Amino acid sequence: MSGFPTLLRKELLRFWKVAVQTVGGPVLSALLYLVIFSQALGGHASVFEGVPYANFLVPGLVMMSVLQNAFANSSSSLIQSKVTGSLVFVLVTPISSLEFFGAYVLASVARGLLVGVGVLAVTAGFVELRAAAPLWALAFAILGSALLGVLGLLAALWADRFDQIAAFQNFLVMPLSMLSGVFYSIHALPPLWQRVSHLNPFFYMIDGFRYGFFGASDFVPAISLAVVAVSLALLSALCLRLLMNGYKLRT
Repeated sequence: MSGFPTLLRKELLRFWKVAVQTVGGPVLSALLYLVIFSQALGGHASVFEGVPYANFLVPGLVMMSVLQNAFANSSSSLIQSKVTGSLVFVLVTPISSLEFFGAYVLASVARGLLVGVGVLAVTAGFVELRAAAPLWALAFAILGSALLGVLGLLAALWADRFDQIAAFQNFLVMPLSMLSGVFYSIHALPPLWQRVSHLNPFFYMIDGFRYGFFGASDFVPAISLAVVAVSLALLSALCLRLLMNGYKLRT
């Protein structure tokens, strides 16, 4: 028998039991971003031809919420288990590193996608969106949330305290997601900052996800998807290697 289904169920229930905080809160935050930025910048921001700014904004907010919550799910769960000492009850069970990895990442994907669907649902009353390439949007949402779930695991493996996770999120995940083209098209930036934006991995996830709605993007979507997939493969390999070695788990 495998402990994978049990661990996955535990991780799913962990965020679902407090869904008002883990799902409702991010949805409300995204709605506030939409209302404030669409009112403040609606007549000034330069975006895709024929696309109102509020419509342009929604896919970016959806994907930003997906990514941030996928990271928060795996990182907060693992660091909480490490700090409280309850992780030992998982480590003593016959669960392989791959099963451990899969349960945490899949739960992160589930929370990220659930939040994304929630943001889409509440913003439907403000804008009218039609998915030009829904499979592209779904692919970027799944791979992006998986990538941030893995990154959350890596952060929690490295961290020893809650404040270290908070610093990782506040000084890395949040700035990269906010400066990835959520609120603007990078074509509106000077050439230097356009090149700098191409160094931001979050840009490819958000730009590719937006392509799924409008059929237009700032970068070639196939290359963006390849960048995300390769990044996911490399970080997953690193995370599995650390888990198999028991890095900062068996102390």
